[in-house]
Amino acid sequence: MTSVAGYPRIIAHRCGGALAPENTLEGLRIAARLGVRGVEFDVMLTADGVPVLMHDETLERTTTGSGKLADTTAASLARLDAGSRHHHAFAVSPAPTFAEALELCAELGLWANVEIKPSSGADISTGQAVAQMAAGARCALVLSSFSFQALSAAAMCAPELKRALLVESVPDDWREQMTSIGATALHLASDALTLTPVELAAACTAAIPVAAYTVNNRAQADRLFAAGVRSIFTDRPDVWRPDEM
Repeated sequence: MTSVAGYPRIIAHRCGGALAPENTLEGLRIAARLGVRGVEFDVMLTADGVPVLMHDETLERTTTGSGKLADTTAASLARLDAGSRHHHAFAVSPAPTFAEALELCAELGLWANVEIKPSSGADISTGQAVAQMAAGARCALVLSSFSFQALSAAAMCAPELKRALLVESVPDDWREQMTSIGATALHLASDALTLTPVELAAACTAAIPVAAYTVNNRAQADRLFAAGVRSIFTDRPDVWRPDEM
C-alpha cells in the first residue's frame, strides 16, 4: 500500500527501527523480511570523506569505538562493531557505507528516505557527497535534512533527486521554504504537527506527502492517517501487516 508520490505508509526508522541495530544492513534486511517497503537512515561523512550510515557525531552510543566520526577514517570505522550494543546476536556488524546501503535497498526493493546528517561545519560537503552518490542509486529515494544548507548543496549537486523539507515544527512559511529548496514532501515531528486541517487538506490536494516521525503507537498512527498524514516513521514496523504498509 503506497500513498502519493510513491511514499510508503510505513517507514522503518533508522533502517529497522527497534528490531535491529540502528543504521545497519541487518536493519534493512529485517525490515524487508517484515514486508516493509520504506526505510529511513542517516548519512554522515568520515574523516576521509566517505558517506556512512551514522546518526551521532560521536561513536560511543552505537559502536565499540570512541571519539568523533569526523576524526575516524572509513577503514577504522569498518573495524568497529555497530551491532552488539543493541544485542549480542548482532555482534560484529559494522557500520555500513552509504554505497552498501543503497545497493542493498536496490536488492531488497526498498524505498529510502536518506537523511543528510552533517557533522558540525560539514553541511555543504556532506550534502554534496550524499547527492553525488545518491544520483547513481538503483533504488527509489528522497533526500531530507534538518540542515537547510546541506539540502541546498544536495539540490545544487543533483537537482533531479527528490527532496523533502524536514522540520520539527511547521514554520509559517513552509510553502515558501519548500519552493526555495525544490522540495516535494514535508516531514515533521508527530507531536508538533501544527498544520491546520485546511493546510493539511491543501497539501494533500497538491499531492505533497506529509510524513510524521517517530510514531510507535498504532492508535496515534491511525489518528494521523485519518487527519491526512500520508506516511509515518516508526521504530515498530512489526505492528503492521505487510498488506498495510
